[in-house]
Amino acid sequence: MFDGVLQLLGGIGLFLLGMTLMTDSLKEIAGTSLRQWLSKFTGSPIKAINSGIIFTLIVQSSTATTLATIGFVSASVLTFSQSIGVIVGANIGTTSTGWMVALLGVKFSIGQFALPFIALGALLKVLGGARWSLLGLVLAGFGLIFYGIELLQIAMADLSKQIDLSIFTTSTFFAKLLLVLVGLIMTIILQSSSAAITTTIAALASQMIQLEQALFLIIGQNIGTVATAILASLSTTANAKRTALSHLLFNVIAAIFAFFILVPMILWGYGNIKFISSFEQVIIVAAFHTVFSLCGALLFMPFLEQVKALIYKLIPSDEDALLTYLDDSSLSFPSVAIANAKNVIFQSISLQLNWIASGLKEEHIPSAQQIKQQDVLIERLEEYLSKIIVVEKSKDQYDLFQLLRIMVYLKVFRSDIEQMAYVKQLRTQPALFQIALDYLDILGEDIHHALNLSDSSKNKSLLSELLHLKKWNEEHRDQIRETIHEYAASNHLSASQTIELLASQRWLVRFIAHHQRFMNVLSTQTEVNEPHLADVEHV
Repeated sequence: MFDGVLQLLGGIGLFLLGMTLMTDSLKEIAGTSLRQWLSKFTGSPIKAINSGIIFTLIVQSSTATTLATIGFVSASVLTFSQSIGVIVGANIGTTSTGWMVALLGVKFSIGQFALPFIALGALLKVLGGARWSLLGLVLAGFGLIFYGIELLQIAMADLSKQIDLSIFTTSTFFAKLLLVLVGLIMTIILQSSSAAITTTIAALASQMIQLEQALFLIIGQNIGTVATAILASLSTTANAKRTALSHLLFNVIAAIFAFFILVPMILWGYGNIKFISSFEQVIIVAAFHTVFSLCGALLFMPFLEQVKALIYKLIPSDEDALLTYLDDSSLSFPSVAIANAKNVIFQSISLQLNWIASGLKEEHIPSAQQIKQQDVLIERLEEYLSKIIVVEKSKDQYDLFQLLRIMVYLKVFRSDIEQMAYVKQLRTQPALFQIALDYLDILGEDIHHALNLSDSSKNKSLLSELLHLKKWNEEHRDQIRETIHEYAASNHLSASQTIELLASQRWLVRFIAHHQRFMNVLSTQTEVNEPHLADVEHV
């Protein structure tokens, strides 16, 4: 019996390892286009459901789809309404695993068939480039899944002779509820409804459990899949929490329908209708899982507005707009996490540059509270970026390096803002104020539009003019310093006041140089190498 238990655990472990390898690799392959896919094909509830089904079929993980959806909602790529459809679709799409196991995993001895996939996958991982390496992990994961299923079958067949599960009867309401609870706990422990359902189907195929027991276990396992989504949403935005809650409500509603109506119908049909009883029990379980989710969608979607109203009431929103983008749920998709971080960095830098421009134009200086918020944001950004794990030599790695280079300037401009009190001195000296006016003239009347960092054509134009102003400052630096000394003498300024004017000149010239270098980084797409801080060696 001990050997059987070890083999059972090993089979589950191989299945989970295979699912992880396959899902993570497919997510990496699909992650780059996932953002555009979901934002484009979720315009209506039906489109959103189809998107959830298709993506879950691709990555073979409803949890992956759910976490990505929570991340997109948190980053405002998807609305809460769109996310509900995707979540419903993910629940339907994940039933494909049960069909795969029922049709292939327990009907054929595929252990030997799986080994070549593992070997080929390992070969591609070792010898292939970035894309081929990911494909190799997909193949190896696929092979491990089916090798794990075979071990599960063997272990279940052995344990069925030694373990009596008759204590888990279905004779009473509470006995059925206990089976649902067992299924829920299985999913939470395994952190995968697919693994829990595969284990159930293997146990049914080995006659370790009966059909009715399997059906109630499936109900619990389907509810348990929301656990990961709920945990992932705890530290995210209100809309992301709403998405997780809608996932829970959908699964519970579907489970109640299946418990009281669908299971009795299927059991009656299996016992009384010849056509239904002609199917193998594992096929009936797979079909039950799919019908279970489809019926849940039919019950849930017509009342979408009422569900939304209830969820909005339960989870109100009062959040910092920028920090909401940096939710850990999106870290499952590096391309999405990088896009979220880029959005926050660009908005933050644009805000900083607006502060400095407003200070030069109208002597407005940000408050201590505003600066403190920037410090909190920078700290959170650094923490978030450190958690992003990318594949070597991939586009995500290149994009992350570029983002880290830009991140340097977020901290550089924060340092410039620290000394913004100099704007008061430089506005009193005509030569210095003229440089400030020249800078403002480059930005133009619409400062916000000029600092739209995603506008590449505007960036190149701004870079050219900033470069010209920077060179002019370098060429006339000594002349301006002499002008400041003459101004100080004619206006009988003290030595300390003169030093303050000279310091304000250095601050303004340095800031313009920082802005020019930053625009140069935005305008170039060259590979980033160490050290990134070389860009700001004069700070």
